[in-house]
Amino acid sequence: MPGGRLTQQERQQIALGLADGLAYAEIARRLDRPTSTVTREVMRNGGPTDYRADLAHRATERRAHRRRQPAPRGERAPSREYGRDAEAVREYEEAFTTLLMQSGLPKMMARVLTCLYTTDAGSLTASELGRRLQVSPASVSKAITFLESRDLIRRERDERRRERYIVDNELWYQAMIASAKANAQLAETARQGVGILGPDTPAAVRLENIARFVDFVGESIIRAAEQAREVLYAAPDPSAAPDPAPDPAPDPSV
Repeated sequence: MPGGRLTQQERQQIALGLADGLAYAEIARRLDRPTSTVTREVMRNGGPTDYRADLAHRATERRAHRRRQPAPRGERAPSREYGRDAEAVREYEEAFTTLLMQSGLPKMMARVLTCLYTTDAGSLTASELGRRLQVSPASVSKAITFLESRDLIRRERDERRRERYIVDNELWYQAMIASAKANAQLAETARQGVGILGPDTPAAVRLENIARFVDFVGESIIRAAEQAREVLYAAPDPSAAPDPAPDPAPDPSV
């Protein structure tokens, strides 16, 4: 499998493939690249409807230029902590951001959330986020407002009275409970349709089955979250062998 960055010609082929309605997997096959490479390239450059090869290429060049610039004096590069490989950290951050975008987060919100999750402190100020992401304070503020409204981050003031934006383990638990509540609302709405459409009609049967399915899934999520909550706070056991990697899921774009 070829390595290295995508060329401008490859980006043009991606744009043509998207215009023809090809799946990411098919575009990747024609380029002899991993599907994840094409997916990440498209999602971080406007998505399938707004991807432009020339703009994507220039954006990549700008990112490469910024990476070559030395860090400001006195600021320690987080990717160098603990002997980390800076390039590997950047690639992981891009992959994490792409995954969040695929789950529905806008690009800037995904970048901010990734930045918070990959910093060891689990918290940053607005100015620290702006420096790390090299974006304006307005962009950071908009992303923070969005993420906080969805309970994906929380804020608190530090000893210097600065607002810090935080991701912690409890947020994962709360997110699961919120998901279960959303499922309950969906089930309730589906059952309203049963009464309106008539309990013996095919449409009503379909809605009732959806409601029963969603109820079951929501209750399972709540039980699992309650049972596993302590896992979020447990220290890892260094003597425990890692779980075997699961079989890769089929590519939905195929």
